[in-house]
Amino acid sequence: MLTGNVPTFFGELTFLQRLRLGNNLLTNEPSLGLSFLTSLTNCRSLSELVIGSNRLHGVIPNSVGNLSTSLELLDATGCHINGMIPCEIGNLSNLVALGLGDNDLTGSIPETIGNLQKIQRLQLYDTEIHGLIPDNICKLTHLGELILMNTKLHGSIPSCLGNLTSLRMLQLGSNALTSHMPSTLGSLKYIILLDLSSNFLIGPLPREIGSMKSIVQLRLSGNQFSSYIPTSIGELQSLVDLSLSRNRLQGPIPESFADMVSLESLDLSLNNLSGTIPKSLEKLLHLGYLNVSFNELSGEIPNGGTFNNFTTGSFIGNEELCGAPQFHVKACKDPNKRTRFSKTKIFLLLLQFGCLDDEPAIHIFWFRKIHCFILSIKGFPTTRFFKQQTTLARTI
Repeated sequence: MLTGNVPTFFGELTFLQRLRLGNNLLTNEPSLGLSFLTSLTNCRSLSELVIGSNRLHGVIPNSVGNLSTSLELLDATGCHINGMIPCEIGNLSNLVALGLGDNDLTGSIPETIGNLQKIQRLQLYDTEIHGLIPDNICKLTHLGELILMNTKLHGSIPSCLGNLTSLRMLQLGSNALTSHMPSTLGSLKYIILLDLSSNFLIGPLPREIGSMKSIVQLRLSGNQFSSYIPTSIGELQSLVDLSLSRNRLQGPIPESFADMVSLESLDLSLNNLSGTIPKSLEKLLHLGYLNVSFNELSGEIPNGGTFNNFTTGSFIGNEELCGAPQFHVKACKDPNKRTRFSKTKIFLLLLQFGCLDDEPAIHIFWFRKIHCFILSIKGFPTTRFFKQQTTLARTI
């Protein structure tokens, strides 16, 4: 574990190609800031610079844009760096990976970020960066990983992000993003992780979401999405983790969810979903976590498959659910028993009405009504009853 200040003599190593100082206890003189980066501009063959996870402080100098044009990796995550990202960062035209996350950076994402035409991984997470997501990011056609979570970005999600077809990870969670989820994101056919959680996104979920065939994790919780869940989500057969909790979704849980055969975690809690829990979900053999609590669901909780492993926490807050004692919900009524009781009761009422009047015509009218009704009751001993009642009718 290295300690002490980062020396400036590295700049004298003009043929230096890789400098990896990450995960140490290195510091710097407060008065000098990150001036050692300026000294590294003399290293014209430098291709990798890793200084992440140290105790550095200070502002990224504008001279960072004068680093070697051969630089492909710049990792300064978790260094307590503050200030703004200088526009000169766009001069590093051969950069493949830029990691500035977990710092105290402020200001907005510079427009010059669009000059990094070869970049594949861009990480600016856990910072104080604010403003809009610049459309220039959509010029980064080789981008495979864009991580901007837990910042102060606001505004809408650029629809042109759907043009970045190489994206495998898109994390925009825990920001202040508004407007709709762009339907163009359905074009991200290689996306594995999409996280838009904890924003202020509104409107319905686009049906194009079902086109992301490679997706493994889909996190859309903590927004203001409304309307029905599109049935096209059921086409995501590689999906392992689906979180739609804390939204305003309504309508039924789609039967198509049973087609997501890889699903291990499903969170639909704190919405306005109604209807029954599809019994077909019993087919999800890998489902280890289910949360449909605090909705408006009704009917019987399925009790087959992995449902045997769930507890009351999965279903709490749905007053009309019924099922097995392990779920701590009310017992479901026996529909056959209820039908026999109610039909018998109605029959007695009809019989009573039929006998209230002494007029023979009225008796015949009600007898025929009762006759038709009795025939509709499955299992009723009609033969003996009507043998007796027919004799009665003839005497009227």
